[in-house]
Amino acid sequence: MRVIVMVKASQQSEAGVMPSQRLLEDMGRYNEALAKAGILLAGEGLHPSNKGVRVRFEGATRTVIDGPFAETGELLAGFWLWQVRSMEEAIEWVRRCPNPHDEASEIEIRPVFEAEDFGEELTPELREREEQLRVELATRH
Repeated sequence: MRVIVMVKASQQSEAGVMPSQRLLEDMGRYNEALAKAGILLAGEGLHPSNKGVRVRFEGATRTVIDGPFAETGELLAGFWLWQVRSMEEAIEWVRRCPNPHDEASEIEIRPVFEAEDFGEELTPELREREEQLRVELATRH
């Protein structure tokens, strides 16, 4: 199963405070362990929300909202995409993670939808198109 592991933002990360050298070293070792275990598919840190935008959808209308956004507990500072055997395995890996902030922090783990999760609504034709897109994207990198 694939999961996205989301590092929640903190007041420091939203203020643009960069991590310490020690945290960068610790995270580097952690990422190497994830890669060696064969579960790391992707992972990146994110700039603060003041560098981002949101697009609100209301019917056919699209409204662009410039950051920063309120409530740091609802914002992301970074993410990983993992391939794991179970949610329990993902939890065990997160328990080994260095604290991503110099303060109390939170990491959220959520399963990624797979084709079989969509049932009959994802017709064979749509499945084929989805697979073709995955192959195309994989060959680009």
